[in-house]
Amino acid sequence: MAHNFKRNIVYYKNYYLDFFDALAAPVQLKFNYTLGIIATMERVPAKFFKYIEEGIYEVRVEAGTNIFRVFCFFDDGQLVVLINGFQKKTQKTPKNEIAAAKKIKKEYFDEKSNKQ
Repeated sequence: MAHNFKRNIVYYKNYYLDFFDALAAPVQLKFNYTLGIIATMERVPAKFFKYIEEGIYEVRVEAGTNIFRVFCFFDDGQLVVLINGFQKKTQKTPKNEIAAAKKIKKEYFDEKSNKQ
């Protein structure tokens, strides 16, 4: 089965991978499925991918009654950089999680500009 990728997905440091490794296997499968949708669909439904603020997006996964989120951002157009994740327990996205995502995004771009 050939995949027609619309965007590439990468992980920055171990932020996403540490979160992913701690998840139960069925939740990991759902994340992989959702990332496949984000990578291949031209227009990703908001159910899976939503803009938060200041260039930060969230990947959204529901498994049973549990809700999980992973923050990400774009770099070089169609490159999605995955960063911190968490289990959502309230209606509102926790401000400290958004602040952490902004800090990691800044770290990423600072590091990238220092390499050039």
